[in-house]
Amino acid sequence: MSIIVTDTGFRPNTLNLDFKAYSDHADDTCALDLPSHASLDEILIDFAKTSAIRIDFPSFADGRGFTLARLLRLRGFKGHLRAKGHIISDQYAMARRSGFDDVEITDEQAQRQPEAEWIARANWQQHDYQTRMRKSA
Repeated sequence: MSIIVTDTGFRPNTLNLDFKAYSDHADDTCALDLPSHASLDEILIDFAKTSAIRIDFPSFADGRGFTLARLLRLRGFKGHLRAKGHIISDQYAMARRSGFDDVEITDEQAQRQPEAEWIARANWQQHDYQTRMRKSA
């Protein structure tokens, strides 16, 4: 089972979509799973037919998913964008700033990093480098 992390904390997975791997998607697929190493220059995604994209993070040390999310948003994807996998609470603000709507973690990850740790980072819009620099000046 998975837990969804939002700015307000943990919630059950209520996004009842049938995510398909990009390699298996059909023209009518509305939810795609992308690996963190996907290249947007090599794949074609019809944003009009895609309501959600979930990007896999195989390791918390692999930041390619953040770049992929940012590129999707810059290219005009307006649908739901979810990070899935090995994301840690310290990375939540970066996930939100790069364009993710939420993060999907396992029950085991939630036990190691309780909800309070994620909520502490939920004010991601005010906890960035520029804001910290303005306060110190």
